[in-house]
Amino acid sequence: MECAKERRLSDATTFFSTMHVSKYEISQVVYRQDDFADSVFYIRTGQVKITVTSATGKEAVVGILGAGDFFGEKVLNGQILRMATVVALAECAIKRIKKADFIRLVHNDPKFPELFISHLLARNTRIEEDLADQLLNSSEKRLARALLLLASFGTGSETEPIPAKISQETLAEIIGTTRARVSFFMNRFRRLGLIDYDGQIEVHRPLLKRFLYEKSEIRS
Repeated sequence: MECAKERRLSDATTFFSTMHVSKYEISQVVYRQDDFADSVFYIRTGQVKITVTSATGKEAVVGILGAGDFFGEKVLNGQILRMATVVALAECAIKRIKKADFIRLVHNDPKFPELFISHLLARNTRIEEDLADQLLNSSEKRLARALLLLASFGTGSETEPIPAKISQETLAEIIGTTRARVSFFMNRFRRLGLIDYDGQIEVHRPLLKRFLYEKSEIRS
């Protein structure tokens, strides 16, 4: 999957090389829920967090995206208002593509639809895996998987620092548990040698993967 994403990133760089790139600082909002929708966005570098807020004010993290990912693509299906808020988790370079320009690119370049469909298929697979993870895994296993996914935005080495500074509160929101549980599991992972955690999280991927795919424990 990482090789496929690297190919998408390389191909997209070719398509979007002449388009303006906007820079976003950590915690800067790209757009908010209920904002007017008129564009698709492409992440050149960095990571973003996607959240939704209920009518009662409850907020949930529904996705973390990184370099090579598109977001805001529901505008192509007639969405008028944004259904989520997108915030930069790290310094980002993001291209904003107006809906009309995006559609023109789809029609005029036969290679671009393949790139975009590849993204949509990868996103759909990720959503299915996220759902299975929430339904079947313990919160400890969900945290292990979340850390591996966050580390996948890096270089691919065995020991991978997570590019963005992710708080324990955010990790708790991603996996659907409390900050106290995340803190407990993070300390346990560190003692087991699965991660290093001193301000920035470094994931030892082979060890954490082995832990993740061991026989699941009782859900918590």
